[in-house]
Amino acid sequence: MARFPLVIALGALAAAGAAVVLGERFYRELEVRLAGAILDVVTTSGVYVAPDRESVYFGLSGASPFGLRMTPECSSAFLLLPLLVVTMIMLYFRPGNARRLFFSLGISALVVVLVNQLRILTIVGLVHGFGTDEGYYWGHTLLGSMVSVFGGAVSLVLFVWLSTRKKQA
Repeated sequence: MARFPLVIALGALAAAGAAVVLGERFYRELEVRLAGAILDVVTTSGVYVAPDRESVYFGLSGASPFGLRMTPECSSAFLLLPLLVVTMIMLYFRPGNARRLFFSLGISALVVVLVNQLRILTIVGLVHGFGTDEGYYWGHTLLGSMVSVFGGAVSLVLFVWLSTRKKQA
């Protein structure tokens, strides 16, 4: 890869990282909208999304409706930053792998987003099954955190595997 395209690619990745950090609230609003759309498909108890409050409410037709507010710590935005940094480092040292690195970044970023949605679905399922207090505790604090940590690790391993595997003959 020539020097100028490398600088542009590295700059684009740095700009993407800055956009994730600076546009983090907007990103959370998009995540909440996605969670609401998924919940609307998989549940029948009513869903309401309040993107301006980064919140999704579910169980609206039941006896105990519940709302989840996505804080910065709950967002997948900051899980994308390590992927961007690793991509930048690998691109700097192996600019000839740019196409493979960007493909790997795209797949791994998608996995991070889907894992966070799985975490939300886990919380919703456990709140529905065990009630508000116990379900939220198990869904958010324990099992949800395990889903995030495991999913983040899978995403990073997937990224490294996709970006470093040898081409088949």
